[in-house]
Amino acid sequence: MTSFCSDPIHGTHPEPIDHFDRLPDSLLLLVFNMIGDVKALGRCCLVSRRFHALVPQVENVVVRVDCVVSDDDTCASSSVKSRASGPFTYLFRLVFGGIVKPLQALGQFLGPERHSLYQTLTTSSSLSVGLSGGDDGEMDQGGVTHHSPTQVLRNFNELRFLRIELPGGELGIDDGVLLKWRAEFGSTLDNCVLLGAASVLNNVHLQVSEHGNFGFSISNNVNNGDDNGSIPESFYTNGGLKLRVVWTISSLIAASARHYLLQSIIAEHKTLDNLLLTDADGQGVLCMNGDQLEELRVKPLSASSASKRTLVPALNMRLWYAPHLELRDGIVLKGATLVAIRPTEQSPSKKEISDASWLSTAFEEPYRTAAKMLVKRRTYCLEMNSF
Repeated sequence: MTSFCSDPIHGTHPEPIDHFDRLPDSLLLLVFNMIGDVKALGRCCLVSRRFHALVPQVENVVVRVDCVVSDDDTCASSSVKSRASGPFTYLFRLVFGGIVKPLQALGQFLGPERHSLYQTLTTSSSLSVGLSGGDDGEMDQGGVTHHSPTQVLRNFNELRFLRIELPGGELGIDDGVLLKWRAEFGSTLDNCVLLGAASVLNNVHLQVSEHGNFGFSISNNVNNGDDNGSIPESFYTNGGLKLRVVWTISSLIAASARHYLLQSIIAEHKTLDNLLLTDADGQGVLCMNGDQLEELRVKPLSASSASKRTLVPALNMRLWYAPHLELRDGIVLKGATLVAIRPTEQSPSKKEISDASWLSTAFEEPYRTAAKMLVKRRTYCLEMNSF
């Protein structure tokens, strides 16, 4: 039935119809899930009460971080807090800028019992996650209140896929060196693969400084008879091995710090069955599937006594090396290195995953091809203690 309204000048005419009201909730949720971005979803909440009620039912959410600030830069009371000075002895703080209004809408999801948070978000604020782990906001010296992604994500009731993207990798690397890693965690590290190169011709600009070998032991276990796959003697004497050790240690520390950071989010979202924590540079990816997420909920992680990160277990590693590796599109990797890492003690079901299937999917092209080429070369075995 069409309703009419009376107009003394133009006569009677039908009221306008809001065609959005004719769309079913399931279709709107499909659109919201394709949007994904938490900032855009926050803006959608401001459109109508219906949108405001539907956004908390979104299953796929992407959280993109605008900048990374350490606790020393953001906390007004940092001068009286005890912190170690090393680059990996504290967790980073993720700050979202320029999203005050979307956060206001997301804050409303919390309802009357969280009204204090909503009031906070109506003033100058940003979204952050740091060492404190508390639910309350924290104000920095500039008067900006920081809130954690955990607080905002808490408002999504049926979250299944979550992707968090940092603005850049944690590792301090200079121009000229390639370094990429991918790690899988349950309650502890399941596996990690690292691809590096001392220099790359064309398009890639990354570098890592050299340090000691951190107690690595290395043996030459030959898995194929290709003598061309041997590591030259200069690799041991000119600092090549030291550099690969730094890559490995630094990547494992970055991965374990990311894993530690995700505890509260995983604990609160029981429906979550896929999680990625990556960065805009494509340096590192931490991923967890449904079984791994459930493992962490049932079996809490073991934290490192030295810093706020997950304890890295004793590890077995396989290393492949090529002095010169030519890829398609003119990309050349010099000193190309692939490292496959697994815990020394691992359940039989997890050990069943072959290196070939695991390593072949770790990276996007052209680096996936590089990994496939490297595993055909001579294999070197390494071991490392827990840290």
